[in-house]
Parts: sequence; structure tokens; C-alpha cells
Amino acid sequence: MTKIDLEYDSLIGLIYQGCLEQRPWESFLPRLRQVMDAHAVSLVLRPPAAGDRGVILNCRRGGDAVEEQLADPNDWEAMIYREQFFAIDPFINLPPDKVVTQQELVPDAELLSSAYYRDYLEPIGVFHILGADTTEPQGLMARLRIARQLRESPFAEPQKALCARLLPHLKRALQIHARLNHATLERDLYAGAVNQLSVATIILDEQSRVLNTNSLARELLAENDGLALIEDRLSLGARSENDRLQQIVGATISAQLADATSMASALRVARPSGHPDLGLVIRPVPASEWAKGQASPCVAIFISDPHHQENASTQMLTELFQLTPAEANLAIKLARGLSLAEVAEQQSVSQHTTRAQLKSIFAKTGATRQAELVRLVLKSVASLG
Repeated sequence: MTKIDLEYDSLIGLIYQGCLEQRPWESFLPRLRQVMDAHAVSLVLRPPAAGDRGVILNCRRGGDAVEEQLADPNDWEAMIYREQFFAIDPFINLPPDKVVTQQELVPDAELLSSAYYRDYLEPIGVFHILGADTTEPQGLMARLRIARQLRESPFAEPQKALCARLLPHLKRALQIHARLNHATLERDLYAGAVNQLSVATIILDEQSRVLNTNSLARELLAENDGLALIEDRLSLGARSENDRLQQIVGATISAQLADATSMASALRVARPSGHPDLGLVIRPVPASEWAKGQASPCVAIFISDPHHQENASTQMLTELFQLTPAEANLAIKLARGLSLAEVAEQQSVSQHTTRAQLKSIFAKTGATRQAELVRLVLKSVASLG
């Protein structure tokens, strides 16, 4: 059994582990370079284009332990390739899911006489190339390139065979990576929107332990003003309120585990500081049968803090309703509970000026009363800006 055969299982594991790594495939590429006895290994996840630097992961042979890390994407080799040589690279657009060598595409003599070799490959010490292209169903393409120096032997059948065996797994891993990436982007987008809407969020697992909190929830917990985190569990300051919370959470979890219908519940929480009460909504987190487990999200707690000022953007209000900056600023301050007189005092203007601005705001927004304007501001998408 050859070294390549012995390494096959570990390479397969590293391919799938790469979907979960901070830098995708940062463990697989260095190991593949070692197994292939190559000078460099590259994985192109998005090719460079005009105005797009692309995504290229590189690992090359070095002189110490640092060699087994992915290279800096701003290294000279990567930058010069993106900026000058990708457009004339003869080793692109390979037949899909087929492993080929440089000799099969370009004869050695032709490559040696080319500007691509003279100006790019020779300075970085590369000549022999083994490669394959594959695409996952949603269109994400990966271009795997393995390179050796001119003085080294060309890639032979064992290396081609290993690459061919790895390719279907790389294709599946690409699909997993794309799906995880899409889910992460959506999650971050929605989490950002919740933050902008000034809603604190706490996620509990099936043991009622806190799995995750957003930034607003962390701020509230740090204040220890009616809410606290004790041994990874959410606790309320007042005993009766805490008992009620634990009862609701327990009932919600039990219903989830039994696949029974569970309704959202609401709870008010008094604050020792005297700030307005917090409003809590406790609701189940929908989950498929196969996603359930002790570390899975089970209960979501949404918290509204009336003391927290909303984040409506002056710029967004200006664009939404064609307000002037002064009018948008007045609308935001009224939404925060200030009176016209208080706004005039803060801004060092007369109440006549603020009344004139309010009249103009009414005309532009269609609101006819101050309460209606406040509701319009709070319900608008301006807070997402």
C-alpha cells in the first residue's frame, strides 16, 4: 500500500472539516501539498476579474513550520497572478470533473517559451501543474491546482488517481460550504435587523441553558437590572417573576420535545433601577425532527426595553419622506418622547420654528397628529438604516 493510499482517509476527513474552518480548507491544502510532494497547492473559489480580486487559497513549500499554513492572500504571487497573469493563464476552464496535467494541455517546450512561464511561473518556481475543476449544484466553482518545480519530476498516474478520488468529495464539500455560507449570511442579516430594531434576543437550548445572545441582550444582562445570567441560565430579579419565567420556559420546552403545539407567552419584568419595565416574549423555536438535540435552539426570548432609544436614522428618514435634516431630527426626537418645547430648548431654537418644522413634516408624511407621526417613525424602515 502506497503513502498516497494511506493518506486518503485523512484527506477525505480534512476536505469535509474545511467547510467548518475559519479559512475554508486551511488544514486540507497543506496536507495535500505534503502528500503530493508538491511545491504549492491552490484552490480558486472565485476567479479574479476586472474589479474583483477573487478568492484564491494558497499553500506553498517553505523553510519552517509556517509553511503548513495558508499563505497571505496579499502575497506577491497571489497579487501578481490576480492583477496580470490570470487573463493569460493557459491552465483554466478545464473539462469539468476531469484531472489533467500541464503536459496534456501545453507541451513542455511551448510552455517554456511562453511569456506566462517566463514572467510568472519561473519567478515563483513552478513548472509542472496538476489540476481539476468542479462545480457544486448552485454554481460555486472550485479550481484545484497542484504544482511542482521544473527540477522535480512531473506528476504521474498515482497523483492523478488520488486527485480523481478526492474530486467527488471536494464537490460535495463545496455544496455543504455554499449552503452553510448562505445560511450564515441570512442569519447575520436577520440578526442585524433585530439589533437595529432594538430587540434583545436570548436563545435557550432543551436544558434551558443560554445558547446565544445578541449585543442588546448582552448589554441588558451586564446591567443586571432585572435580568441576570446565573450558571448559563436566565434569571429574573423578582422571585415571582422568575418562577413564572421558568414555568413558561419549561412548558415550552416540554411541548417542543413532545411535538405539541406551543403558543408564545408574554411577561413584564420590573427593574430595580426604576427604569420602565422590560417586556419579554417567550416563544418556541421551530425545528425539524432531525435537528433536535441538547445543544439545539429550543426557546427564543425577545426583550423590549422602553428605556433604550430607537435607532431611526436621520438619513433614512430624509430619503423616505423627503424631509430636511432638521425635520428628520425633530421627528426622531418626538419619537423618543420629547415634547416640542423640549426639542426647541435642546436645539436652541424657538418653539415657532419647531412648530413650523412639524407642520412641514405632516405635509410630507401624511400624518395629521403627533402620535401618528411617532408611530410612523417607529414602524418605518428607518431604524434598519
